Amino acid sequence: MCKTKSRQGKPAWLKKHLPRGGEYTKVTRLLAGAKLHTVCQEANCPNMFECFSKDTATFMILGDQCTRHCRFCNITSRPPLAVDPQEPARVAQAVLELGLQYVVVTSVTRDDLPDGGSAHFATVIKALREMGNRTRQTIRVEVLIPDFKGDMAALKSVVDAQPDVINHNIETAAALYPRVRPEAVYQRSLDLIKQVKQLDPCMPAKSGIMVGLGETGDQLEQTMQDLFDHGCDMLTIGQYLQPTREHLQVQTYYPPQAFDALKQHAQKIGFKKVAAGPFVRSSYKAEELFQ
Repeated sequence: MCKTKSRQGKPAWLKKHLPRGGEYTKVTRLLAGAKLHTVCQEANCPNMFECFSKDTATFMILGDQCTRHCRFCNITSRPPLAVDPQEPARVAQAVLELGLQYVVVTSVTRDDLPDGGSAHFATVIKALREMGNRTRQTIRVEVLIPDFKGDMAALKSVVDAQPDVINHNIETAAALYPRVRPEAVYQRSLDLIKQVKQLDPCMPAKSGIMVGLGETGDQLEQTMQDLFDHGCDMLTIGQYLQPTREHLQVQTYYPPQAFDALKQHAQKIGFKKVAAGPFVRSSYKAEELFQ
């Protein structure tokens, strides 16, 4: 079902062709001019060229310096900068200039802030709503949030801002957390998803899993079941790819047919919306999954 990693290179199904033409240059220039970050660039996402060429991007607020040290992530871990109060307005303006109707907003983890940055998330959502009202456009907003150290008041401020989807990635199986996410807590992430539903039963909750880090089939199935049992509605499953030699190595490459089987299993559990594939990421084609 799966292929163990070799040093000869990635399997054929992970060789992605760069798109021709499109609006890639326009997007990169706009983001640079607005002094905005995207998780696409910071995390070295394999879908970056495709998404940029289609006028889409996942905005990363609260800077580009994370306070945690997840061993799979390419985002820099060093002391963060002060929160920029003008950032929400710049995000809204960029969305307007790109003509986006579905916006994904994420952030680095900011354990240095008392609320984990939740108020800033709420302000960004508000700015996008106000811009949509002013221009008479319907703009859907999905937020991909950190765990806010389990602070329910912080989560409530985001829920009260009424995004269309709240996404929080579980990332991997519980047994792998000490090696993969040493500063995160598996149950805390599950509880956050459960709390979303407690605060607003109608709010769609979403999560994502990376595969290929050494998880077993049973662990992966248990992770999916745990997410569903805690109120997760939407699930993404994608292949982990090693960003640099300093990050965790890929233990297993899952072929496309394995992702088909995982999707079928998730649907059997009860998930109504599932995206699974080698290049699937939590925010990749998010609008399609939402619709």
